[in-house]
Amino acid sequence: MTTILITGASSGLGAEMARQFAARGHDLALAARRLDRLAELRAEIQARHPERRVEIRALDVTDDEQVFAVFRGFRDDFGAIGRVIVNAGLGKGAPIGTGRYDANKATAMTNFVAALAQCEAAMEIFRVQKHGHLVMISSMSAMRGMPKTITTYAATKAGVAALAEGIRNEMAGEPALDIDVSVIYPGYIRSEMNERVKHTPFMVDTETGVKAIVEAVEAKRAHARVPAWPWVPLGTAMRHAPLKVVRKLT
Repeated sequence: MTTILITGASSGLGAEMARQFAARGHDLALAARRLDRLAELRAEIQARHPERRVEIRALDVTDDEQVFAVFRGFRDDFGAIGRVIVNAGLGKGAPIGTGRYDANKATAMTNFVAALAQCEAAMEIFRVQKHGHLVMISSMSAMRGMPKTITTYAATKAGVAALAEGIRNEMAGEPALDIDVSVIYPGYIRSEMNERVKHTPFMVDTETGVKAIVEAVEAKRAHARVPAWPWVPLGTAMRHAPLKVVRKLT
């Protein structure tokens, strides 16, 4: 078992990942802006699994200095961090050129620039330890350019997938470092981010969707589209289908 640091852990996929990883025997370092929600989650997990150690810290991932301080603080708490899951994200956005640059910029800063900071902080720890597992939560929307309100969101998720793959590429050439890198591409999984979205095809509940994520992470898969059905075949179709077909999936 290992210690897992999860960002964006106060709700949605992050909170459910914490529950499921604790059930599998892992200790947890949980970070998010809402410390009160993290405290409630810690109490819930420790009530079910009193043998698990759960540490929490408030974190705004867009604050670079805080990202490094929080990651190093967790490392000092536990002595080592075995896995970091870059999960914190933002889903707001608007069609490009419609006067909501503010929303699109916020999404870009949170989903890409802040993810870069988290990767820097995680890899700094892993390089010293000479081992670790970096997990990037991307999205099936990263498969192609997407229209309307998710154009920027999809672009950021494609960007972080490429960022993580670049790190994996480098680590493959570093035999002295035992560092794995996984990119997870979730399909439509119900969470607080999309709770207002109705009648979406292939949507699964949070517990089911996160179970697929957790299994892929535990297997240290280099990349995984989850849940496998229908997203493995749909992902292939999305990469090659005409854009007018891709639009129907949004």
